[in-house]
Amino acid sequence: MNDGDNMNLKKVLVPLAQGCEEIEAVTIIDILVRGEVEVITASLDDNKVVTASRGVQLVANKTLNEVLEESFDMIVLPGGLPGADYLNQDPRIIVLLKKTVLRGGISAAICAAPKVLVSAGLLDDKHATSYPGVIDINSAKGMKYLNQPVVVDGQVITSRGPGTAMDFALVLLETLQGQEVRINVEKGLVRS
Repeated sequence: MNDGDNMNLKKVLVPLAQGCEEIEAVTIIDILVRGEVEVITASLDDNKVVTASRGVQLVANKTLNEVLEESFDMIVLPGGLPGADYLNQDPRIIVLLKKTVLRGGISAAICAAPKVLVSAGLLDDKHATSYPGVIDINSAKGMKYLNQPVVVDGQVITSRGPGTAMDFALVLLETLQGQEVRINVEKGLVRS
């Protein structure tokens, strides 16, 4: 790959908090990589080994501090508890989400993680979804909650939970790389 090809490579950050949901994290990363997106995983602390909510260990590429000055086309937050709470309590995540949207990028979250988008003010006056009970009862100002697997509203994409992770990841891929890439990746997954 020469530098000219690299100019078009989409770059996505997937922060991995201790206690994140394995299915969501791995599905997002896998589908995006299959679609030739550069995915950077970052642990919130200096320990790059992240123990997910069911005890599966994931290894992040970098720490969050190492990527704070980088620009991303998209930031995707896996859910799971307590992972989504750790993301929500980390001011660096809120800053990165806001900065990404301000630069024209996309903020996405699944399961319990849309609460982080609420904290960042990114779901104000938006349509959104989440794991039942996470944001529908504590919604953002003017937000309309939808019981749909994946909701896209401008620069924000939300999804419901582990069972919708593949649909969510495919929507993320299509948003970044177009419908043709999504169709080709989905064909290889033999979903039907």
